[in-house]
Amino acid sequence: MHRWDAEHALGAARPLATELAAAAVAQNFEEMAPARRARRQLPPAAGERFRFRQTDGDGDWAVHFDGAEVRLTEGEGPGADVELAGTASDLVLFLWHRVPADRLDVTGDRGVLDRYFALVPPL
Repeated sequence: MHRWDAEHALGAARPLATELAAAAVAQNFEEMAPARRARRQLPPAAGERFRFRQTDGDGDWAVHFDGAEVRLTEGEGPGADVELAGTASDLVLFLWHRVPADRLDVTGDRGVLDRYFALVPPL
């Protein structure tokens, strides 16, 4: 991520390595999202369901926000309110608030998507 930030500041950011980015997507939901939610006084989630689908590999993550919990299921999982599809690099860059959702293929409820960073505030 630091390399991408530095290159982006110079106007020439290359994508993150695919395997590393896919692992970072999973880590985001296993560790970072719960930690970010715990650090702040946030309203409880209302059952929002997101699907993040990797287009340059096999990554497929279903994430369910319920109350204070963040539950991750690898694979399609139960129906999502909104799905975001893109390269592993673009997915993790979105999750880390580096690129907008417009860089991804978004289907479903944009209102739920708009709540993502309220549920998981950027650092």
